[in-house]
Amino acid sequence: MAKAASRPVIVWFRDDLRLSDHPALHEAATTRAPLICVHVFDEESAQLRPPLARPLGAASRWWLAQSLRALAAGLQARGGALILRRGPAADIIAELARQVDAAAVHWNEIEIGPYRAIADDLAEALSVAGIAHHRHRGDLLAAPDAIRTKEGRGLRVFTPFWRRVLSLGDPPPSLPAPTQLRALPGVQSDDLASWQLEPTTPDWAGGLRATWTAGENAARDKLKAFLEGLPGYATGRDRPDRDATSRLSPHLRFGEISPRQVWFAARFAAAERPAIAADVDKFLSELGWREFCLHLLADHPDLAARNLQPAFDDFPWTSNEAALHAWQHGRTGYPIVDAGMRELWHCGVMHNRVRMVVASFLVKHLLIDWRLGEAWFWDTLVDADPGSNPANWQWVAGCGADAAPYFRVFNPVLQGEKFDPAGDYVRRWVPELADLPNKFIHQPWSATPVELAAAGVTLGGNYPEPIVDHKAGRARALAAYAELRQR
Repeated sequence: MAKAASRPVIVWFRDDLRLSDHPALHEAATTRAPLICVHVFDEESAQLRPPLARPLGAASRWWLAQSLRALAAGLQARGGALILRRGPAADIIAELARQVDAAAVHWNEIEIGPYRAIADDLAEALSVAGIAHHRHRGDLLAAPDAIRTKEGRGLRVFTPFWRRVLSLGDPPPSLPAPTQLRALPGVQSDDLASWQLEPTTPDWAGGLRATWTAGENAARDKLKAFLEGLPGYATGRDRPDRDATSRLSPHLRFGEISPRQVWFAARFAAAERPAIAADVDKFLSELGWREFCLHLLADHPDLAARNLQPAFDDFPWTSNEAALHAWQHGRTGYPIVDAGMRELWHCGVMHNRVRMVVASFLVKHLLIDWRLGEAWFWDTLVDADPGSNPANWQWVAGCGADAAPYFRVFNPVLQGEKFDPAGDYVRRWVPELADLPNKFIHQPWSATPVELAAAGVTLGGNYPEPIVDHKAGRARALAAYAELRQR
C-alpha cells in the first residue's frame, strides 16, 4: 500500500490529446502527486452496450497514432509519460487505479451519450473501490444542458442555437499547460505499434503523411497562421481552389486544440484588428456549427444510423453498387465531384463546399442512402467527427436538424464554375482534364471531339462520361421527395 502523500493520480486522456487547456490534467498536476497519464484504445465497449461509440475509421486510426506520439513527446518533455492500454476503458482504468492504489482519477467529460455511458461505468467502479473520481468539463463551448427549450429539449435549428451560445458570453478561460510533471515509474504500457493503427500492406497513407502533421504544436501553429491570413475568409472559405480555410478540423476532432482556445484566439485577433471582425464572426459560427452537431449527438446517440426526421424512414433509396463505387473513387464524370472524392482519398479531408456538393450528388442525383456516404466519409476522413459527420449528411439529405430544403439539389457544373472558376481545383485532382480550356473544365462532355482530342481526353476512356444526367437526376430526386411529402 502506497503512503497517502505519494499515492498516484490517474489522468485519463480521451479525445483531448493535448496538454494546454486540459482541465483534468491541470487539476491533477496541482496535487504534485505522481501522475499516470493513460490513453485507452477502446473498440470493445461499443459491442458491449450498443449504440456506443463506433470504432474509428482507417484514416482516423492513422491520425490517432500520430497524435499519441506527439502527446507522449509533450508529456516526456515535462517529466511525464504516456501509458497506453487496450480494452474496455472503464474496466482498464478501474483495474489500473486499484493496482496502483490511486488517490483519484481525473478525466474530461465528453458530452455525448456513448462516451458518458463509458464514463458512468468507470465512475461506478471507482466508487465501489473507494477511489475518488473527478469529471471535468472542457470539450464544448457550452454544456448541452445550458442550451435547452422550455420543454427541456435541445434546439434543432442552428441560428437560435448559436444566438443562445453567444448570449452566454465567453466560455471559461483556457488553462495553461503544466510546466513540470512527475511520472510514476514502473507502470506497464502497450507498444503503440501493437495496436496496428497504421497501414502497412499496402501502405496507403503516403498522402496523409505528405499533407498533415498531427499534434498540439502543429494545431497551435496552424491556428496562428490561419488567423494572420484571415482577411477575406467570409467569402474565400467557399473556394476550394484557394487555401482559405483553417484546416483545424482533425486537430479539433482529436482534441489537440480545444474550442475554447480557438474561441479566445479568434476573439483576440478581432480585438487587435477590428477590420477582420466579420471574418472572425463567420469563422466562429463554423466552430458553432461543430458545437451544434455535437449537441445533436448528445441528444441523439444514434445520429449516424437513424433519420432525425422519422418521415424519411420511408424514403425510396435505390441500391446501385456500381454508382456507389464510381462515386467513392471519383469516377462519376462530374469533375468537381470527382476532384473532391480524390482529394478525400489522398489527403483524408475534403473542402467543405465540395463536401456538400458530393453529398448532394450521392443522395439526390443517385438516390443512394445518406448512411452509405456517411460510412465512407467515416472511414476515409482524418477529421471524421461523430457529431459533424452524420449531422452534415442528414442536413444535405434533408432528414436532419435545420436541414436543407428537399428541393435544393446542387448542380455540380454550376457549383464548379462558381467556386472553382479557373478549374485549378479540378486540374489538381483530376489531372486527365488538365489541358481542357476553362469553359469545358467542369463539363467536358460539352467540348467537341476535336477539342477533347487536343486536350488528350477520351470520354468513356481515360475519363468517364457522366453516370447520370443532371436534369434527369434532379427530376428523379424531386419526384421522390414529393412522393414522400404526400405520404
